[in-house]
Formats: sequence, C-alpha cells, structure tokens
Amino acid sequence: MSAKQTKVLFVACALLLSVLLFIAPKTANDSQKKASRDQNTETVSENNTANVEVYLKLALKNLEPKRAKELDQYQKGNKTDSLISFWDRSRRPDLAAHFTEEIAKRSPSAQAWIKAGERYFYAVQFTQDQTEIPLLYKCALRCYSKGLKMDPKNVDAKVMLASCYVEGTSDPMKGISLLREVEKTDSNNIKLQLNFAFFSMKSGQLDKAIQRFEKVLRIDSNYIEAYLHIADANEQRGKTELTIKALEKYGAKTGDPTAKAEIYKYIEQLKKR
Repeated sequence: MSAKQTKVLFVACALLLSVLLFIAPKTANDSQKKASRDQNTETVSENNTANVEVYLKLALKNLEPKRAKELDQYQKGNKTDSLISFWDRSRRPDLAAHFTEEIAKRSPSAQAWIKAGERYFYAVQFTQDQTEIPLLYKCALRCYSKGLKMDPKNVDAKVMLASCYVEGTSDPMKGISLLREVEKTDSNNIKLQLNFAFFSMKSGQLDKAIQRFEKVLRIDSNYIEAYLHIADANEQRGKTELTIKALEKYGAKTGDPTAKAEIYKYIEQLKKR
C-alpha cells in the first residue's frame, strides 16, 4: 500500500483528511480527464449556456414513485432550497448544483454565483458519467466568472476559476496564468499553493510539488495533510527515508488515534523494504 492509498483509507475510515474539494482526486483517471479536456475545446465564458438539463430529465424518469411525489411537492411550492437538499440526499450533487445556480439567477450576488461554481466543481468528483465532466466544468467556469465580475478581488474564486481551466479545458495555461497573477499579490494563499503543488504532482515535477507543500506548512503549520502529500511525492521519487520522515511528522501532529496507528504501521512496512 502506497502513502497515497493510506490517505484514501483515512478519508474512508476516519474522515481525517479535510483536503480542499477543488484539489481532491477526481473520479476520472488521467487519460479520461485528458480526453474530456480535448473534447472541451470551445471558448468558455460567463455567457456559455452549458447546463445539466438532460441529466435532470433522466434522473426524473428513474425516480421511485414515492420520491417523485416528494419532489413534485417541492417543485409546486417553488422550494428551491428543498430541491437542492433533495438531490443532495439522492447523491446527485450535479443536480443540486443546477438548482443552486437557479437561486443565483433569481437573486444574483457574487456570493451566490461563487457558491454555484463551488457546487459544480464539487460535483465533478462524484459523477459516475465521464461524459458529464466537461459539462460540469463549463458550468463551474460560468458561475465563477459571473461571481468574479461582481467581486473581482475575490482571490479564492480566482484560484478556483484557474483550477477549472487547468482541470477541465483544453487551455490549461490560461489557468496557470491566472494563478501566477494571484501569486504576485497573494503568494501566501493556501489554495493557490495547493493548486500549484498538485499541478506539479500531476506533471511529474515532484521536487516542485514538495517545495509548494512545504510552503503551505510555513503558511499554516496546522495544515498537516501536507505531510502526507510530501510523503507521497517522496515515495514516488524512491526516497524512502524522506517518506518516513514526513509520515512521522504527520503521525506526531495528528490527533486522530486511528490515523496515528495506520501511519506508524505503514512506517514499519517501509522500514522493512
């Protein structure tokens, strides 16, 4: 089991890794994501009309009668908040995002649009249909763009918009350029540094990734999940001693006894290699 697999185990068993959603591992593998980006070549802006209506119609057809009746009551009462909760309970964050955007359309504000963008971005991680991924990124891009038009100084939204371009379009350099702009004025933004770190990991620039994760720890020493990512990068580099060192630091700082036990168990495995 690798350090990365150990991280996943912690999430499933103890929910200990509160890693930000826009950098969590996606459902699609690298080749699938690349194919999605290649298909997604049209210019994306706040004026794009991408939507998940076709997925909503399909979901409605497959609803059990009892749940369909419940949903109908929410629709008749124009209870959009209830519709969002309904689709969240149904494990369809993509459809919950759709109705979050409907709220933003009716009561437009930077916060409402950015919240809708976050919802679409979150949904990418959980969709079971790989063909939906480019669509969700387009929706997220639209919402973040509209939010930033109203609040151009929102750094976190800029970072998320950049992540959408890198992860979900055929123009990743546009996202990188946005991140570099943010770095000029807010280099201590943790989301920014984490984005750079994970992009470096994905491109095989492990040394740069480690440097970024180390900077995250200098900014916020309590963001101890960074030690797990450093361990993962070092393990990929074949640096067992450095992997162990990073895991030991995490083990010493975590307050989760289950996580601590798993970490030290894995360290013992590494020492026997």
